[in-house]
Amino acid sequence: MVVNVIYRALREYADHLPLILLFSLSVVIALLIPLFAYLPAYNSLGAIFLRNASIFSNITPFSFELIVISTLFSLLFLSFAIVAINVIVKHSRTHTRITHEVMMGLEKYTARVFVVLLLFTILCFLFTLASYVYGFSIAISYIGILVISSLFFYAPSSIVIDENTILRSFKSSFNFFTKKFGYFLLWLVCAIALFTLFDFVFIFIGGPQYAGYISLLFDSFFILPFLVILQSESYVKRFALLKN
Repeated sequence: MVVNVIYRALREYADHLPLILLFSLSVVIALLIPLFAYLPAYNSLGAIFLRNASIFSNITPFSFELIVISTLFSLLFLSFAIVAINVIVKHSRTHTRITHEVMMGLEKYTARVFVVLLLFTILCFLFTLASYVYGFSIAISYIGILVISSLFFYAPSSIVIDENTILRSFKSSFNFFTKKFGYFLLWLVCAIALFTLFDFVFIFIGGPQYAGYISLLFDSFFILPFLVILQSESYVKRFALLKN
């Protein structure tokens, strides 16, 4: 079962590589926005992270507005990329063509996924803020993020594949996340392994100074799209007729 999911994801990735690379440009833009916005951010393992302590202690009205605006644009580009890749998986698995009408419908899916990602970001920020203020332990913080993730992790796939509303996508995500938790663990292991492996490779090739930026571009074009496909392929397993 695990091997089958990874094989399907790799095959989908290889079969639609040109389209995936095209849509991955949105991922690159989404991850670069925080850097060009001069936010209190840092690059690690090919991803952008905000420095929470800097935000809580040094925030000003201007910097807060900058964070909000850049986050909104970043999430918008990321939403489009996630939707486009999920559309590819959906129509590949159902053996239907990606028609002009489907491409025009990307706007509807993108809007819904954008709301999902925005709500997830807000909830994670509020939980992180509470953890910082009340001094939660690392274990409690991880458990809290895991609980939040159960509602959101498969929501984008649910919106595109099932054409669900936002609220129904939360329910579908929670049900699949809790009943098929092994698929999430598979995704997590693959993500950690891929990010760590290539990060070490780029540190060896380009040195610590440039490795983060090389990883950012490589991850945006290759690893993150594959992980979206793996996530979508796992979600497809809930359909008995599409398991193979």
